[in-house]
Order: sequence, then C-alpha cells, then structure tokens
Amino acid sequence: MSDQKIHNCLIIGSGPAGYTAAIYASRANLQPILYTGPQPGGQLTITNDVENYPGYPTGIMGPQMMEDFRMQAERFGTEIKYEMISSVDFTGPVHKAVTESGEEILAHTVIIATGASAKWLGLESEMRLNNKGVSACAVCDGFFFRGQEVIVVGGGDTAAEEATYLTKMCKHVHLLVRRDEMRASKIMQERVEKATNLTVHWNTETLEVLGEEHVTGARVKNRITGEESIIPAAAFFVAIGHQPNTGIFQGILDMNESGYLHVTPGRTYTNVTGVFAVGDAADHIYRQAVTAAGSGCMGALDAERYLAEKGII
Repeated sequence: MSDQKIHNCLIIGSGPAGYTAAIYASRANLQPILYTGPQPGGQLTITNDVENYPGYPTGIMGPQMMEDFRMQAERFGTEIKYEMISSVDFTGPVHKAVTESGEEILAHTVIIATGASAKWLGLESEMRLNNKGVSACAVCDGFFFRGQEVIVVGGGDTAAEEATYLTKMCKHVHLLVRRDEMRASKIMQERVEKATNLTVHWNTETLEVLGEEHVTGARVKNRITGEESIIPAAAFFVAIGHQPNTGIFQGILDMNESGYLHVTPGRTYTNVTGVFAVGDAADHIYRQAVTAAGSGCMGALDAERYLAEKGII
C-alpha cells in the first residue's frame, strides 16, 4: 500500500451531485478522482428540456447541462474516469474501491453520488416515447403539459403525489392503479379523492403507450373484465418508484429497506467515517437536479473538513 497513491477524495458517480462535489473538491485542492459509472451525467442525460434549474433562463437540454458540469469540474483539475466501480472495502483507515477492470483505488475520503434509476413498466412503446411525453418525474416535466390531459401510473405515495401535483396545472389527470386499492398513505389517498379533475382507473393495466412522434394516449386493459380501452392523453407519467444505485454498498453502509443510504440529518456523513453520500443515492424525497447539486457541494465540504481535522491536508 505504501507505494500506491492514496487519493484525497474519490467520487463514485456523476450527475449533478457527483460533478458538483468534484467542482468544490477540486477548488479546495483535494485533487479528486471521479468515476462516472455506466451513465456519465446520470439521469439528466436522458432528459430533453430542463427548465427549472437556476441559471438557464431559456432552459437547456439535459445532456448539454451535464456536459457543462463536467467541463467545469475538469477545468479545476478533477480527474474523470469513464468506468464503473464494481466493489468497495471500507474496513480500513484508507478506503478501497475496485474498478470493473480490476484496478484498486485508495482514498482517504469517498463521496458516493451513484444516484437512483426510475422503475419502468418495461413496455417497448414506453422506451420509444421516453422524453416524447413519457416521463418518470411530474415535477420536472408536468409544466410542459399544462392545460392538457395526462396519465399517471402507480398506486403508492409517489403516484398519488405526482397525480395531485399535476391536477394543479393539467386539464385532467387519469391515475391508473393495477389493483382495486391504493398502497398510498391515507392522507395521500384523501388528496386523490378530493381532486375534482382526477379520475382513478382501478384494476387497470397499461398495454401500450400510444403515439409516434409524441404521446397521444394509452391502450389499457381492465384486469377483472379483460376489457380494453384507449385513454387519450398528451403525457404518460410512470410513478412506480425509483431504485437507488447502491447495490455495491449492501452490508457495508446503512440504508433503508429501499436501498437509500442513511446520512446524518443536515450532513452527508454515512455510518462509515470518511464516506459521504450525496444526491439521489440518499435522497428519496426531493430527487431534483438542484437539490442533488446542493448535496454534492455539502459532501465536498464535509470531506474537506474531515481531511483537515485528520491533518491529511
């Protein structure tokens, strides 16, 4: 180990959280090394128009926004590796990570920014029309469909929250629930029931998202009667949850039953000293680019203070 370089800061994952952590860490002269993971730039690289991020008054394409973040991180000296981390060992005073090619990386601090991935129904039409009216984030994309009819799929709190959010700007919301009841909390179900421009379609399964260049509706089936029908709509929101990309930390870092990493409230500390979690890997509530970027800043500052307290920098 004595002959191998020990990095001050290893960042696992890119996206707003990882790149912002890199910007702050590199400006603090931590000389961070960042591994992008399988999707450099994260979920925003499959998002067309981003209109709710401060500093872009006319909006920006998601991939371009992430390219801007990357260039800014590199400008200050971040070393970016387009590779995945396949395993980690946080048992010693110096943290270890192994890349998919087998290279071992040593670091005094690790910032985890692996994000989360939306769960999808698995329909070909859903993938084909992604970003053409198909979305997994009503808060991000609902504004584009104001005054129009939209569809939300799901029966939990996420679906109820997104459906009621959309009622404030859309003409009508169709909520498709696979069962004859919702899994959502009682208070969320009450909000659904009170919405006057929201229709719940019980026992309903999506067979196909309709449209060529953009979503025009969905072909659905009643799971009890077998009857098929078409619901016209301009957008199709999938709200069946997200899966945090934290599998390699199972049994190593504390996380909830869904896989979101536990951090100290108001900080980015995990249960392992010198390891910090930022962005959607730890945030199951907000899941926005701006909040992810903010937590990336926090993670870099926490790492810098940790290194200073240890006398490493």
